[in-house]
Amino acid sequence: MAFWSSTSVFTSKVPRKILFMFTLSLSVTYLFYSLMSCYNSFQFQENYVYQGRLVTEETTFVTLREKLYSTSSPVYLDEEFIERTATEQTIAVSTVRNSVGIDERTAGWVRAQAATTRAAAAAAAAGEHEHPEFSTTDSELRRVVNCTSDYGVKKLPQAIIIGVKKGGTRALLEALRVHPDVRAVGNEPHFFDRNYEKGLDWYRELMPSTLEGQITMEKTPSYFVTNSAPKRIHSMARDIKLIIVVRNPVTRAISDYTQTLSKRPEIPTFEVLAFKNRTLGLIDASWSALRIGIYALHLESWMQYFPLSQMHFVSGERLIVDPAGEMAKVQDFLGLKRIVTDKHFYFNKTKGFPCLKKPEDSSTPRCLGKSKGRTHPKIDPDVIRRLHKFYKPFNMMFYQMTGQNFQWELEEDGNSPGSRD
Repeated sequence: MAFWSSTSVFTSKVPRKILFMFTLSLSVTYLFYSLMSCYNSFQFQENYVYQGRLVTEETTFVTLREKLYSTSSPVYLDEEFIERTATEQTIAVSTVRNSVGIDERTAGWVRAQAATTRAAAAAAAAGEHEHPEFSTTDSELRRVVNCTSDYGVKKLPQAIIIGVKKGGTRALLEALRVHPDVRAVGNEPHFFDRNYEKGLDWYRELMPSTLEGQITMEKTPSYFVTNSAPKRIHSMARDIKLIIVVRNPVTRAISDYTQTLSKRPEIPTFEVLAFKNRTLGLIDASWSALRIGIYALHLESWMQYFPLSQMHFVSGERLIVDPAGEMAKVQDFLGLKRIVTDKHFYFNKTKGFPCLKKPEDSSTPRCLGKSKGRTHPKIDPDVIRRLHKFYKPFNMMFYQMTGQNFQWELEEDGNSPGSRD
């Protein structure tokens, strides 16, 4: 009773206007904190949407291509970038877990994407060790492209380097793999000459996954001299683009012999193998090292199925002395933007070959492996002269068929730019 009495006295002494202002202040304060709470909730939802967007296929593809085509600063993304991306995705998972009302299935999906990124990084790193023969520049760039393999699809190749052995096919392939729009098999599939019975599905599975706008490629130099290869490739894709790397057939034969000699030191000398009868000057054209160099004979088989417009001939000699020039022509032939330019190459005088490097980078250029750049054995000049005479009519025929003069007749000794294996 005393309480109600004191309250009544208090309210009677306090003006109604002050009481109204006090009540209004409390209401405004409550409304302010309510709005702040809603804002924080909205901000979290926006952050979650952003984090989720980081790991979607479309955003990954767009971001990757923007970085690869950036001209302001060259991008060579490595494991550190991949691991950082995976970490950011893991943070997104943690945020999702702590959110009230977020679907647990979404959290699991994001975790799977983070795991996929780490797995792709590990697979790409392992892939570098599987091919010690050639350590390409821009291997980090290729690893980033490989990270997107889960987002692409496996396709049959739209272009193939079909030859020739010891012409410079490996160097060409590795230079092409620097291009962000080229995905190529590192090893030689030998599908159209050795594994054709395994079927196109088996062949397709060997191919890397590609995104829209990327070209799938492979290289197997023995296709050029395989009689059944033209018809088989035509049956697969009649509009396919074919690349043939050719080299002075004399130096190519010596390079071929040098490679065999490194594996089988007991074989006869080059001079012995090159002649059926050296006294009579009879060349043994059945020896594969010499037979491969009769380019006109092999090209005739390919022209029965494919027009010259679908073939591009790369000079093995110019690929050594002017790799950027030859790469410009190849990229044009494939319909690619000229990404691989002279800034990607550095000539190694010790190996006698150009090496690939990162543009605008001071790190050591990465060259062909130890099996490349071997010095050719000394060959009797008379043998070289006779081989040039043997190949001359075939070379002239090849020039006429292709409409290109490779000027091999100017090389009358074994010290041409291609006098290394």
